[in-house]
Amino acid sequence: MNLNVYVRFDGRCETAFNFYAPILRGKIVMMVPYAETPEAAQVPKEWQGKIMHARLELGERALMASDVPPQRFEPPKGFHVQIAVKNPVEAEEIFNALAAGGIVTKPIQETFWAAKFGTLVDQFGLPWMINCDRPV
Repeated sequence: MNLNVYVRFDGRCETAFNFYAPILRGKIVMMVPYAETPEAAQVPKEWQGKIMHARLELGERALMASDVPPQRFEPPKGFHVQIAVKNPVEAEEIFNALAAGGIVTKPIQETFWAAKFGTLVDQFGLPWMINCDRPV
């Protein structure tokens, strides 16, 4: 069993995934616009290029997403997408890249449990938590 994250965007899914892929060293393996689905006839013309389903593979895990029409979109709340890395330098690099244009809610720093830990909401409204455990 795998537990993956599926998020919804306000029409910026493709832009977000193109932003995330190099930062997270992942690979976009699926990016399907509404125009290429059986639902195309039910989608307004201006929404045809928006993404019905996207998949960014990150090793054995995936971040998946879609765009939802404005009347159905709700900003994410009550969770963070958590990234765990083993290298404190990598933690800072990922944190700083994701923070570009976003809001840092807890600057990345050493804590009593982590070599590096920080939280942010990126420019697309997605909340992230970056953690690098202390060496054992």
